[in-house]
Amino acid sequence: MQVTTTHRVNYSEVDQMGVVYHANYLVWLDVARCELLRQAGMSYKDLEGKGFFLVVSEARLRYKRAAKYDDLVRVQCWVREVGSRKVAFGYAIEHAERGELLATAVIELLSLSHEFQPTRLPPEVATMLPAIADPIRVD
Repeated sequence: MQVTTTHRVNYSEVDQMGVVYHANYLVWLDVARCELLRQAGMSYKDLEGKGFFLVVSEARLRYKRAAKYDDLVRVQCWVREVGSRKVAFGYAIEHAERGELLATAVIELLSLSHEFQPTRLPPEVATMLPAIADPIRVD
């Protein structure tokens, strides 16, 4: 499964040089991941209602080019791997108008119970998140 979101860089996201502050990329990744889950038929709220959380256990970002104020960026998100207790998502952030690759990322999420103990993903959740081969090299 794969989704694409777009975002116009706003002034509050850039530094004095007009370049996007690096931590803002994580927010864009989260938005794309939430949209992927929603399109798969669930939301974080739904997951929490089933008695578990998906929490970030690892984040790897590789910056290639700078996004700047007023750029339109496109964020692709896909499921790379689904294990018994974790889900790994891949990402590519591109300049939407020029097609330039700006950054790649991998975010791994761990399944926790409401007691914050590692727990297995419910089978129906794993089924809703089929992994695909990376459409863009992220490592």
